[in-house]
Amino acid sequence: MKRRALLLVLALVILSVVAYRLGTQNSFHEGASQLMQMLTRDHLTLPYPAPPSAEQWQSMNATDRLADVNSRLLPKLRDELATKKLHLGQPAFIRIFKESRELELWLESGDERWQLFRNYPIACFSGTLGPKTREGDMQSPEGFYTVTPQQLNPMSRYHLSFNVGYPNAYDLAHQRTGSLIMVHGDTCSIGCFAMTDPLIEEIYLTVEGALKNTSTVPIHIFPFRMTAERMQKEQISPHINFWQNLLPAYDRFEKNHSIPPITVENGLYRVP
Repeated sequence: MKRRALLLVLALVILSVVAYRLGTQNSFHEGASQLMQMLTRDHLTLPYPAPPSAEQWQSMNATDRLADVNSRLLPKLRDELATKKLHLGQPAFIRIFKESRELELWLESGDERWQLFRNYPIACFSGTLGPKTREGDMQSPEGFYTVTPQQLNPMSRYHLSFNVGYPNAYDLAHQRTGSLIMVHGDTCSIGCFAMTDPLIEEIYLTVEGALKNTSTVPIHIFPFRMTAERMQKEQISPHINFWQNLLPAYDRFEKNHSIPPITVENGLYRVP
């Protein structure tokens, strides 16, 4: 672990020298951010056999990849869910918090109420707090998105992945550009959310199971946990109006663990 940290620090130093010479300050900031995330990454150990090596994995087709993941995870995953009186195939819901680098996976336990199954540390996302606005800005998005079965990608270069659905109707209303924003494996990211290979396997299978019985899996992506105290600290942020537009949906779920219907009207998110 110490050796890995030293190597990352060395890489940061090299990156800073290269960025200085080339005058690429944005590249330096992005690289520095990702290295710091890797240095401070929390680890979560799941009770499954390790994935195959990267070389083995890349040689597999989609059918073989999913067969491998199912054989290693399914028996124990069902046990993990059962400990919380949940089961594979229930509707799923994801919340992401960029500041604390957390991905929450919720399952509907009945009466349209949701129960937290797991809180995963995000290995890395790119950019800073604030929405994605254009292709190539290195930003991970914020807002309300959905995953459909067509957005699952078992042949991802980053182990397994699914597209979050950026840009949505709100983004398009604001002429925001970009594409292929994923939740995926590995530990590095450019606009996406990297979860590590072991964690994405459990997330992917749970989302895939939900999509066999429901048409979509909602994903709500927030800059931070939007408490009154935390919002007060951001009153001079250039993003404060956008974040205040996200707040009603956040508050509604916090209050009763029920996902509110969200529409886009006149360029704003609306929560009835």
